[in-house]
Amino acid sequence: QVTLVESGGGLVQPGGSLRLSCAVSGGTFSGNNMGWYRQAPGKERELVAGIYSTGYQGYGDSVKGRFTISRDNAKKTVWLQMNSLKPEDTAVYYCNRIPSYAYWGQGTQVTVSS
Repeated sequence: QVTLVESGGGLVQPGGSLRLSCAVSGGTFSGNNMGWYRQAPGKERELVAGIYSTGYQGYGDSVKGRFTISRDNAKKTVWLQMNSLKPEDTAVYYCNRIPSYAYWGQGTQVTVSS
């Protein structure tokens, strides 16, 4: 059983930064493509950034140039550095495999507001 634990969210003003962390336990990690997803109130969960086992990174158009995803296979951890945050980035952020496992962690709330 894989466990996903996200942390690092919080309340930040527009233009601010946050760094999210995701600790993965159980299962394999280095061979998996990993991603950060988010779900805003009333919206479906969406994939915003992915980092593949090859190291290739991909981003959604709404976060490109502002967010950076990284991983450490030895630590089984994935990070999401979020800069120039906007109110529309407000959501619960989750990490998961790409494609996702059937189960999810608790997520971490990011609120961007003045």
